[in-house]
Amino acid sequence: MIQLSRRTALGAGLGLLAAPQLAPHQAQAQAAQQIAIATGTTGGVYYPLGGALANYLTRGIPGVSATAEVTAGSTANFQLLGASRAQLVFGQVDAAVDSVRGAGPFRGRVVPTRAIAVLYTNRMQVVTTADRNIRTMADLRGKRISTGAPASATELFALRLIAAAGLDINRDFRGRERLSPAESTNAIRDGKIDAYFFVSGVPTSAITDLAATPGTQLVLIDHADALEPIVREHGPVYFAETIAAGTYPGQNTPNHQLSVANILAVREDTAPALVTQMLTILWQNREDWARVHSAARDFTLAQQKTAAAGVPWHPAAEAFWRAAGATLG
Repeated sequence: MIQLSRRTALGAGLGLLAAPQLAPHQAQAQAAQQIAIATGTTGGVYYPLGGALANYLTRGIPGVSATAEVTAGSTANFQLLGASRAQLVFGQVDAAVDSVRGAGPFRGRVVPTRAIAVLYTNRMQVVTTADRNIRTMADLRGKRISTGAPASATELFALRLIAAAGLDINRDFRGRERLSPAESTNAIRDGKIDAYFFVSGVPTSAITDLAATPGTQLVLIDHADALEPIVREHGPVYFAETIAAGTYPGQNTPNHQLSVANILAVREDTAPALVTQMLTILWQNREDWARVHSAARDFTLAQQKTAAAGVPWHPAAEAFWRAAGATLG
């Protein structure tokens, strides 16, 4: 989890974050205001996209300094948002919904999460190698697995998928680790685990690194047949998709898997002018953003749907997208 100075808290500083309304010489005279962007692990997609976003905001909003912070992932990000220790967060919709409901890891601690943009799809990838002889979710029984870093969206989704596949996390595995994607790749190379779960945009660097290891044949385990039980238990935030063959080195067959949308989110009390400025700058830089990572190609007007966001829009974001021509629904 990131450690941030007290200056990054929202509080009364929200009014100052709308610094572009000041004359240029006044903005320069002020100390730079901080926007902490909670991203994820360095092996995923949130972090490079967050780094680029921080650069856009720092260059585009006078008097603001934005930084991308490494975190455990979505659950941790919404917890940081609730504590006002991050002002802008990347996160999965399933974790966002839990945060506004005060459910799951947020039990008793409702976060005033508000969506400002629907980004790309996060795809669950159940990763192993051919020498482990694992071809189905049922074949994971008795194996050593990693379900993702603590407080990550991977862990949240993985535990739900495991249950939907008819497996018991406490009884059906020889060992369970809670590793980041980069750590999981190293662990499977070293023979310490047999498979790992990671939810992200594709391709993701940690899985690409594993697939490119000499003598390694990557296997992605199909699990789309778990859609009905997982939706029945947790609601329609998940949907079936396919990772095309060739997405990773040596991946010769398509992977039928489950996905969930990603959003950018702020607190309900974030200044409307700041939200509008952030979205304006990001939208203007969307083509460059897609060059940072191909997942950002899916940041489109068509993606801006209320149902996909999962949580309420920040009013300024809703107004921005309607003005841009999104139907929202």
